[in-house]
Amino acid sequence: MNLRALVVLFVCTLGACSPKETTEQNSTVSDTAMATETFSVLLGGTKVGSLVVKHEDKTQFIEFGFSNNGRGASSSETVTLDETGIPVAWSIKGKTVFGNHVEEAFEVKEGVGTWQSSSEEGEMPFANKPMYISQYASPYALYLFAKPLIDAQRTSYPAMPAGNLQLEAKETVLLTPQGADAEQAVTLYAVGGIFMDPEYVAIDAENRLVAVVAPRFAAIKPEFAHEESRLRDLTAQLNANRFQDIAQRYTHVYDKPVRINNVRIFQPQSGTLSELSSVLIEGSDIKAIEPVVDNPVAGQVTIDGAGGTLVPGLYEMHGHMQDNDALLNVLAGVTSVRDMGNEINVLDELVNNINSGKLIGPRIYKSGFIEGKSPFSAATGELASTQEEAVALVNMYADRGDYHQIKIYNSINGDWVPAMAKVAHERGMRVAGHVPAFSKADEMIAAGYDEITHINQLMLGWVLGPKEDTRTLFRITGMKRFVGLDLSSEKVQHTLNTMVEKNIAIDPTTVIHENGMLSRNGETRTAMIDYIDHMPLDVQRSARVAMLNVSDDAEDKAYREAFDKIIETLAYMHKKGILIVPGTDMGGAFELHRELELFQSFGMTPAEVITRGSYDMARYLGQDDKLGTIETGKLADFFLVPGNPVEDFKAIKKVAMVITDGKVLFPTEIYPEFGIEPFTPLPTVAQ
Repeated sequence: MNLRALVVLFVCTLGACSPKETTEQNSTVSDTAMATETFSVLLGGTKVGSLVVKHEDKTQFIEFGFSNNGRGASSSETVTLDETGIPVAWSIKGKTVFGNHVEEAFEVKEGVGTWQSSSEEGEMPFANKPMYISQYASPYALYLFAKPLIDAQRTSYPAMPAGNLQLEAKETVLLTPQGADAEQAVTLYAVGGIFMDPEYVAIDAENRLVAVVAPRFAAIKPEFAHEESRLRDLTAQLNANRFQDIAQRYTHVYDKPVRINNVRIFQPQSGTLSELSSVLIEGSDIKAIEPVVDNPVAGQVTIDGAGGTLVPGLYEMHGHMQDNDALLNVLAGVTSVRDMGNEINVLDELVNNINSGKLIGPRIYKSGFIEGKSPFSAATGELASTQEEAVALVNMYADRGDYHQIKIYNSINGDWVPAMAKVAHERGMRVAGHVPAFSKADEMIAAGYDEITHINQLMLGWVLGPKEDTRTLFRITGMKRFVGLDLSSEKVQHTLNTMVEKNIAIDPTTVIHENGMLSRNGETRTAMIDYIDHMPLDVQRSARVAMLNVSDDAEDKAYREAFDKIIETLAYMHKKGILIVPGTDMGGAFELHRELELFQSFGMTPAEVITRGSYDMARYLGQDDKLGTIETGKLADFFLVPGNPVEDFKAIKKVAMVITDGKVLFPTEIYPEFGIEPFTPLPTVAQ
């Protein structure tokens, strides 16, 4: 159970589905034969679902469901524990956030543990009673992982299918249950060793679960719901402490000039590589580009590029940043991110920590997220119920001074957009976003959009009827209608010609559509094939899980052909001169590498793709005076790859070094902190 992945699916913006309802009951804890515990599921402080656990002897019956932004997940679990609390049988049925059918079973029989799901199967000896790490479990699984270790006073325990579960008590706080006078001691534990990042559970002095909690998520007993923001803040601080520690240990800041020697420099304006050169950096700036030196220069730090390629820092144009996203993006050469929707306080703190050097992260360009109030509203961002409120939110973001655009979301009334766009433009902000439900892209372009978010939001206007609701999962399943779409038709031509005329850009997030429409249970996602063997177990397992439920061969064929139509449409848009910006809505980093790789299918050469991901985006955001190219006088903001990405774009996926804001980072040193096997040897550094 990867809580971070669940939270990402809560807030990412492509699809929707409705959860199975769960019935809340009063939370009780007793030793009766059928004690019941109920937990409220909250996202950003907003209740979005519930988790109900019934206990009968050694068996737990778990019902989990949530709904947010018109989508959700649900599951029913039965878990049987042995006398030490280790699961010996575990069955799960339900569906994922985007509707993929879930069915998983684990059991121990005759000393062997066997498991099977829609994406994998296996078996291994159960002699040392390893902890089975369920793939589709509810958040309650984290408590099932933690409690036997707490009872046995252990901090490490063997896991199945692989690895070792780690448990660490992080901090004890005093919480007061609602309606009670006495405080209760609650300890926050970090559960790790099986995920890229720790997950957190709050457990009381009698080893009972109080909450499963993350910086933006909580499944918490109702009597402690008033304390959930405090617990979320605590997990955010623990994460920040972890990433601050990583930054302190692995950030190299030299007190003398740094020379990157024996490298070729990618030149975006020409799409070529320079002759072998050396780049001299003083502080944060490029001081000179000079010939290769044969020996280290006195008074300088010399880093040997070994004939590799320096590439300007890349831009992720559709992020929703968190601490770990920030670090992983930089390690992948993504030194600038446009955040497309986040809580104001979350983003402020992250940006402040990056700017102060406490955290490693990219430059972040903020988008003000504005959503309408409806049963399908996203919990992220700011909500408006009237046009006046929506316009006031535009002004609020403008008054803050650090938001370069607003992002409009699904439940906004399309009739409000002209007023919102007018004020945004008057205040110097751009306008981007989804096409609001029951509207079409043509209407939003006329209303003042500068950019459309997600290619499906554009194309659905050509195939859906006026009453079909794109706030639901239908904005994904409806894409099957793309099959057979005539790009020469009048409606398509009108939209695209208007985009050309008005210089409207598209942020297609191609990689998330590839994931949604082409991923299948049991098959490694195409996007991850090149690096999957380097990733920890939970990432490898998730790479074989489909996003959507594909019911039969006919639906499989329809989704595949619909994705082909998306690629055909984007290739046609590129040919017409419409600016296509690279964003993922999946966290960036490795996913951005794949997004850019897909740009080749639009008709771009590898050199044009790299230019689009670096120089073109610096110009688009008005940052090309300091970023986007590796030139004397500009900021030292680039990364080193051993190969030649102009000849083979895949070379960009192996990053040996990143330099940003005067800091030198070697991914090979840092990746093991996430359970990632490094991709390159460490460059040689001579001082």
